[in-house]
Amino acid sequence: MTANPANGATPAIGEIEFQIMWNRLIAVVEEQAQALRRTAFSPIVRESGDLSAGYFHPDGRMIAQAVTGTPGHVNTMAASVLHFLRLFPARSMCEGDVFITNDPWMGTGHLHDFVAVTPAFYKGTMVGLFASTCHFMDVGGIGFGPDGRDVFEEGFYVPPTALIAAGEINQTLISLARANSRYPAEFEGDLMSLVACNQIGVNRLTDMLDEFDLTDLTPLCDQIVSRSRQAALKAIAALPKGMAEAEMVMDGYDKPVKLRARTEISADHIFVDFTGTSGLSARGINVPISYAQAYSTYALACALFPEVPNNSGSLSVVTVTAPADTIVNALRPAPVSSRHVIGQMLPDVVYGCLAQLVPENVLAEGASALWNLILEDAHDACLTQGITSTRRFSALSVQTGGTGARSRLDGLNATAFPSGVSGVPVEILETLTPLIFWRKELRSGSGGDGEFRGGLGQSIEIGHREGHPFYIYAALDRIENPARGRFGGEHGAPGVVALKSGGKLKGKGKQIIPAGDRLLVETPGGGGYGHPENRSIEHRKADLRNELTKRND
Repeated sequence: MTANPANGATPAIGEIEFQIMWNRLIAVVEEQAQALRRTAFSPIVRESGDLSAGYFHPDGRMIAQAVTGTPGHVNTMAASVLHFLRLFPARSMCEGDVFITNDPWMGTGHLHDFVAVTPAFYKGTMVGLFASTCHFMDVGGIGFGPDGRDVFEEGFYVPPTALIAAGEINQTLISLARANSRYPAEFEGDLMSLVACNQIGVNRLTDMLDEFDLTDLTPLCDQIVSRSRQAALKAIAALPKGMAEAEMVMDGYDKPVKLRARTEISADHIFVDFTGTSGLSARGINVPISYAQAYSTYALACALFPEVPNNSGSLSVVTVTAPADTIVNALRPAPVSSRHVIGQMLPDVVYGCLAQLVPENVLAEGASALWNLILEDAHDACLTQGITSTRRFSALSVQTGGTGARSRLDGLNATAFPSGVSGVPVEILETLTPLIFWRKELRSGSGGDGEFRGGLGQSIEIGHREGHPFYIYAALDRIENPARGRFGGEHGAPGVVALKSGGKLKGKGKQIIPAGDRLLVETPGGGGYGHPENRSIEHRKADLRNELTKRND
């Protein structure tokens, strides 16, 4: 590092040394994330990467995040660490401490995600914090679905608490957690996975400090945050300035939900305001503001400064607000278990605004929210029907629809945007449960036509190996309101959830798949971009050759 004695400023780090240390820090947090992925008990964490991991300065600034992870976890974690520091100041933390919570308003938005924070010490001095998050299979309550009337029905609630204090595990908390879950071993295993991955981060950071002969990472952190903020500001300065409004109607639980946004690009900041959005839902599709902020900010970064690292510096140039007790700013104790259904739609609303300001930077609307198929045994129905040998199970089958078409490219088929997770392989689910996936294929013709075609959804057929009934906890959208095309592009195909016997199922709520029947699911397609008549003949021939469309032209 080169000193600047003239003004007494923090020593600047040379460019080569900075890049080496920055890449090393990214490697540290990525190893942290991979440790969590390898040791987690929940299939959605192991197979889909539904997690986050990151390094924070002792003052709470997010400095580096793992490549593996989801925006809903990463960006809420940036706020979550500040809540921990407010309740457990850095000066009070000790080596061997680990703090956890699944508070939806201080964590990631619902009870099924736990956040763990571990202080990192080097030669007796605190040099940072490692935080991680992942989804848990079962936290008690009514199960992972949108039917709860308040957060108390949705599961076991843990306020910010010391899971480990100076190396001593809080066995009372472990006992309570196990007692409140249908799968106690998995619950405890996932807690310990969070602990282990954070410790990996601490160990690798110690190695880094030894190697670079450092005792304090503050100069590096300051430079990372400053560079990221300046890069984001430079990108904003090059954008056209102005304000635009957009709205979108979603299916909702028992009535449609209107999402409305006003986005303003100024000289040095971007503001998003969700005033005009629908009020609270009576059921668990409400969104805490931190989750709404996480996905809105992510959408802006993807469209406007995708090459800028995501940390406290780049996050500081965006402000996202919403009136209290709207569906995107739900206050405790509102039910929020399925907050992804609305929260993951917010990028589409933000892009509706940006399409009026920087149209070449945005894509058409897509399936957007994950079509998570939460499938469980119908033990009660089996007993009623005299079936006593049914196997108990709970499966979260992550399914995806098509993304919207882009200004120069077709949309992506069966791809999770904006969440970024991957699907759990059917072989894993068939090993862990008595379910059989009879069919899982791309849904031909489901992408909206246009100069650039929307991505395709999927067609899926699921049954029970013994023919027993089972439940779906549906939290699905874009059944009544499909993804809209952009600039003349056509809408994507709406989603479908039904029985093979012919009966239609609702997009929300706990429903039974009767004995001997099968669940049929067709995930939504993405909207097209540009007028269909502008699509090239070569592209149309390729669509037909690859069976991506059912059109005959």
